[in-house]
Amino acid sequence: MNAMIYCRVSTTKQTQETSLQRQKEELEKLAAEYGMNVVKIIQEQASGYDVEREGIIELLDAIKQHHIDVVLVQDETRLGRGNAKIALLRCLKKEGIRVYTVSHRGELQLSEADSMVLEIISIVEEYQRKIHNLKIKRGMQRAVQNGYRPENNLRNVGEHAGRDRKDVPIEEIVRLRQNRLTFAEIAATLRSFGYDVSKATVHRRYKEYEQLANDEKFLYDDTGQK
Repeated sequence: MNAMIYCRVSTTKQTQETSLQRQKEELEKLAAEYGMNVVKIIQEQASGYDVEREGIIELLDAIKQHHIDVVLVQDETRLGRGNAKIALLRCLKKEGIRVYTVSHRGELQLSEADSMVLEIISIVEEYQRKIHNLKIKRGMQRAVQNGYRPENNLRNVGEHAGRDRKDVPIEEIVRLRQNRLTFAEIAATLRSFGYDVSKATVHRRYKEYEQLANDEKFLYDDTGQK
């Protein structure tokens, strides 16, 4: 398993450097016991209540870059404290990352209270997804009622369906926008037809279209001549 070691102390006092070194050595030993491949070691001096830590940002980035399976910490409080700890544990869980600690001599065992909070968060997120999907469905129904026919307008549907598509159908973005769909609803609609687009991409392309349309207006006078 690919592992990452994360060490943290709460203050920037020079005496804390000894604690960082001790954490690092203990975690390297733990990784060796389980035959883990340590890809990266992060050490920082910052408050555990602060979620915007350079080390944590680096950790989350490295998880995807290096295909990390496990994060090693001295104990769960090294990841964070209070809400920051819960938020980070949730992020790691969603990424499928396991947490091993020195204090547990293995995989982290959450307290009953922390487990309950994470379960509540999971339930809330699921309902948020359902509400979001319902909004998209209603937006799509509204667009169809207003005359939108996706099966007639979207390209690359049929024998080539399912292939990666890098092009973005600006005509359909404009059409759906005119039917009062949000950018998120438009992106979801296009993704359902195989277009790999995000809300940000749809928004950017639509703004580019608007800018181009405005520029063209300045090229013509009231008689329609250049």
